[in-house]
Amino acid sequence: MFALDGKVCVVTGALGLIGSELVRALAGAGGLVVVTDLDHAACVERAGALGGGALGHGADITRPESLAALLAATFDRFDRLDVLVNNAAIDDKFASDAAHESRFEHYPLDRWRRMLDANVTGMFLACQTLGSAIAQRSSPARPGSIINISSIYGMVAPDQALYRRPDGSQAFWKSPAYPTTKAAVHGLTRYLAAYWGAAGVRVNAISPGGVENGQDAFFVEGYTRKVPLGRMATVRDYAGAAVFLASDASSYMTGANLVVDGGFTAW
Repeated sequence: MFALDGKVCVVTGALGLIGSELVRALAGAGGLVVVTDLDHAACVERAGALGGGALGHGADITRPESLAALLAATFDRFDRLDVLVNNAAIDDKFASDAAHESRFEHYPLDRWRRMLDANVTGMFLACQTLGSAIAQRSSPARPGSIINISSIYGMVAPDQALYRRPDGSQAFWKSPAYPTTKAAVHGLTRYLAAYWGAAGVRVNAISPGGVENGQDAFFVEGYTRKVPLGRMATVRDYAGAAVFLASDASSYMTGANLVVDGGFTAW
């Protein structure tokens, strides 16, 4: 039930921390993976390393013409598309002025717009271009699957105390744009699940918890105390969820949000 058996799977943001693991997992389950991110050459290289007929093609999800070229390249190689994993997203990166700029009262409008453009509009455009192609060829007998990567911060507010140093100072605040964009993912997921259900396309979200990736020790310790399983995630913790939602094992799931957070949101 979990085998993908040659299903063609496009993964956006495929060169990132989680995206890199998702393409390995989908390919390992038998999927024909299309690796896409901004850097075309790196996508081609990553696809070559995967083997098994994977395709690498660079694309900017905020540009409709770039997504159209990605779709054309996918159909040129495989003549179909079965699974879309909308993983591409951005988060804030601050310089030395983070303590001021990351506060809600001072958060810059250009940052807000840039994150909405990448995390919400980009996902909308990817679904409009690539998801439509899935819907046109899907049926209840041959269903397609769209998987939108959200976050627990689309469900609950950030605990700003996690970013407070042991001495009580705070050089960074989790800013408002990322949680807002991830909450929007759930709305789009439910909308498309209802809209494309009759076409045989299942649309679900995954809400990951925090991945340990070189954060300060105080942050890791504080975060871990909030997790019933007692640790932050590794990228491998999300691979199985993606394979599950891409495969026939989840054939009666649509409009759902699969929370994979070690229990962070359970209390």
